[in-house]
Formats: sequence, structure tokens, C-alpha cells
Amino acid sequence: MSPTDPPTNPLLSWFAPELLRNYWEKHSNVVIILWLAFAYFVTSRVLEYINASKVVGKIPVLLCAFEPFSIPGALLPSTWWNPGIEFHYIRRLHFYQSFRSETVAIIPILVGKVKLWTSDLEVVRQVVAGGPHSHWVKPFEFSQSVLFFGMNLIGADGGELWRRHRRIMGPAFNQNTYELVWKETMRVYHDMIASEGWTSKDTLSIPEIQQYTLKVALFVISACGFGIPLSWNEPPLGEQRDMSIQESLRIISDSNLIKTILPKWLFSLPVKKFQRIETAYRTLNEFMHSQVETRKAEIRQEIEMGEDGEGGRSDVFSRLVRANEVSTEKLPLDNQELIGNVYAVLLAGHETTGHTLAATLGYLALYQHEQDIVYDQISSVLGERDPIIEDYGSLYKVLCAFYEALRLIPPASMMIRGTTQDTVLTLQNSTADEPHRQQPLPKGTTVVVDLVGMQYNPKYFPEPNEYKPSRWYAQETSEGTDAFTAFSLGPRTCIGRKFATIEAVCFLALLLRDFHVEVVLRNGETTEQWRSRVMNARIHLTLNVESVPLKLTRRRKL
Repeated sequence: MSPTDPPTNPLLSWFAPELLRNYWEKHSNVVIILWLAFAYFVTSRVLEYINASKVVGKIPVLLCAFEPFSIPGALLPSTWWNPGIEFHYIRRLHFYQSFRSETVAIIPILVGKVKLWTSDLEVVRQVVAGGPHSHWVKPFEFSQSVLFFGMNLIGADGGELWRRHRRIMGPAFNQNTYELVWKETMRVYHDMIASEGWTSKDTLSIPEIQQYTLKVALFVISACGFGIPLSWNEPPLGEQRDMSIQESLRIISDSNLIKTILPKWLFSLPVKKFQRIETAYRTLNEFMHSQVETRKAEIRQEIEMGEDGEGGRSDVFSRLVRANEVSTEKLPLDNQELIGNVYAVLLAGHETTGHTLAATLGYLALYQHEQDIVYDQISSVLGERDPIIEDYGSLYKVLCAFYEALRLIPPASMMIRGTTQDTVLTLQNSTADEPHRQQPLPKGTTVVVDLVGMQYNPKYFPEPNEYKPSRWYAQETSEGTDAFTAFSLGPRTCIGRKFATIEAVCFLALLLRDFHVEVVLRNGETTEQWRSRVMNARIHLTLNVESVPLKLTRRRKL
């Protein structure tokens, strides 16, 4: 080959001047567009950073590549350059301490907008105080994960929309409902131990306690929430469909994050995983639509018979439909809103309660002394008999054990509020001579209330990483302090709080009366290593504890 011959290696030919000229002549428009797009991106991010710097003022700043709620931020693992969607749990023991501030600004360099994260109760009170004239609202884009089936009490922003949903939902949660919850929890528990053969076994090895607690929670919400009592060995609810209701709930829980952040068109692709997710949502939607129509027909028939719709079923769902049908509400809930609220009840009654029961048993197995304290109270109050709802107040240590598990792994791990006008936040300073300062915030600023950070804030909960149910004993009614945000706080406190605590106290009292609970260690593993391995949480639909393996030893003859 002579020196004047063109190069034959494609990698070398790329750098040949003649080929570069030819490439430029053919693709100059594409190159210019790409460079302009790059210049626009860089300019927009620089301006975003400048504006963010003006917003945060003297608030400490965490710089990162991706904002935690962005698609790359949520999908990529948590690292030093990407906090990740679960960073507030992963870094719960040291995040705010490392900045020496209870409010931190997260400014993303590549994707996302600045957000203020806070674990300061005083700031939280300013942001979630609510009221008809509050300029702090729940941004619609951050409610998508609970709005797949329609507007509901959880997803509604402030103002009349939320108040309308609360007015209609409120009467469905009353003393009759709570008595039904207690009765059904006892029925499901006895059905479980008989059907599983636990009455004839002295020891039980449970690879994942959630397979029982989630089923218990589903059966209780099915009976008390929807008037559909199930037996433990019955076929799965809706088995005649493409997918059972139990399976659809599990898939929805596991896929909620990607369903929320990924484009809708992706789920229409012929990809097995996406198709299964779509089937789960379709199955649950069809089930809820059928239940609404069935219940409306029943209630209308009752009204025609002169019963004013007050007869028939007494479950939450029936009460909700009845209130919507016969009330004087000027703007009753439409079918989609009813279904949206049904989904909210399912979410709270199944997902959160089932996983928190598992977490409570995991911590009691780990902290044997605390389990002994709880058992002593159960034994003192009940003896050999079954509990009755009148025992609820006397079993306050059982409730405190449940609360402490909720504190350590709160299913609702954050609240997000945006301001609709320019405002000022009062922040705490670390200097004694100036304990507070005023922080101006422009319209559109987003504040993330870090509920995990609040529950691990040593100012509110000394030794925050320790499981100490006794920290709740001082509360006269064991309802917790203002800093206890597991059931939210302010006017949006969870409407199903007592539903959940009634179920939890009844179930835990029965199980701990009958069985001693222990951790299942691997060879050479310590209890601390077991806690590090097992008692961790991940965000699915809510923040959930991972699989909890336990050993149950019978205390007495059942």
C-alpha cells in the first residue's frame, strides 16, 4: 500500500480529514441540532442551579446527579452521587446529623428540581397545618401512585375536594365498624391456626411471617371493609378471573413505583412483566367496579322497601356506598371516586397493616425482654380466655409494641407539599444567640416532610434505632406524640387509624398469648447481624419490611 492510498481501517478512516468533511456535508444539520440541544441543556441546568441557590439561602445543600423522585434517581441504586428513592431510610441515622441541620436542600445537577427535605416538627407544622386558606397543598404529580383507580381521600389535595371525600368517608368508620374488626380478627386468627394445623404443633418454622400477616389483613379488610368474609382454605378471591385478587394486590404493591414513574405506553408493549402488571390493575379495577354496582343495587332495593338504606351489610364499603346514595351531599362521589376510595381502604387495610404486623413480630422476636413484658400484660388481662373489645385499653403495651414498629418502619415514609404563593418558613438555627431565622420561599417551592427522618430524630426519640415500646407508655391514651407521624399528622391524619390498631392489638394479643416468637439465625449469626440482614425496609407501594423468618413455640395447649 502506498502512502497516498486511503486508510482501510474504519477506526482510522474516521479521523481522515476528507471523510470528516464528507460527514459534515451530509449531517451538518443533525450535528448543529445536537450541539444546540446540548447547549440548551447545559444552560437550563446552570440557570436551574442558580435559581435553586437563591431559594435555599443558608439551608445546607446536598448536590447530586439526579433528584430522588426523577426516573433515573428512582431506578438507580443509592450511591454518593445519586441519593435514590430510599435514601431517607438508608441514611436515616446520619443524614441530617451530617449537615447539622434538620432541613436540607437537595439540588440535582442533571435531572430534577430543588426540594427541601425536613425532619423538623416545627417546619412540618407550618407546612401541613392545612385549613381552607392554606397555601401549602399536596402537588397532584406526587399523588399518582394512589390515583390509578380514581380520586380518593389519600390523593386529594387540600381544600373542598379533600373535605368532600372526608365528609362522605368519615361516617363509615365508627364504633360498630371497630367491633366488627375485633370480631373478624378473632375469627380469622382461629381459622388460621386450625387450618394450618398449628393446634397440634409445639414448634413452627415460618420462612416468611408476611405470608400469614398479609393474609390475615386481607381477610379482615375483606370482611370488615367489603362484607365478604373468607375462610382460610377457600380458593383465592376472584380465582375465576385471569388473576386472583390476592395476586393482583401483591403485583400492584411490588410494581407501584415503576408504574408511577414509567410512561404509560410501555405497559402496552408485549413484554411479559408489563403485561402481568396491566392484568393486575385490570383485575382489581373490574373487581371493584362489580362490587360498587352490586352494593348500589342492594342499597337502592333497601330504600325502595322503605328501609332508608340502613339495613343489610355493615362493612365500611357498604356504609360508604350507602352514605353516598342517601346523603344530602350536593356533590356525591361518582363511581370512579368510590372505586378510588375503595382502593385507598384496601391499601391501608391490607398492605400497611399486614407488613407492620410482621415488623412488630420481628422486633419482639429480636427483643425478647420486650416480648416478655407484652406477654405478661396479655396473660394478666386475658388469662386463658379470648380477648374482647373492652380489653383494648387494658392491652396498651401490645399497642405500644405495634406503635414502636410503626415508628421504626413507617409505611407512609414521606409527605410532599408545594406552596401556591410566595411565603416564609421559620427555620431553626444551630446558634444559641439566634435560634430561629426566616427563610423566604418563592411560589412553587416543594418541601418533602421526611417521616422516617422525624421518627429517627433523636430530639424527639432518644436512642432512635432502639426498639423501645416503653417510650409510648407515658402517653395517657398511648396515642403518641405530635412527632409520631406513622398515621400522618395535621388534618389529614389517617381515617383508618383505629381500624388498624384494633386489628393489630387483637391479632397480636391472640398470637403472643399462644406462641413465643424467636428469630431464626443462620450458622454463626448474631442477633445484631440478623437485624441488619432482615429488619430492613424497601419502598414498594409503601415502605415495607423485607421477608421476616421466625420460629413460633407454643406456650400452652390451644
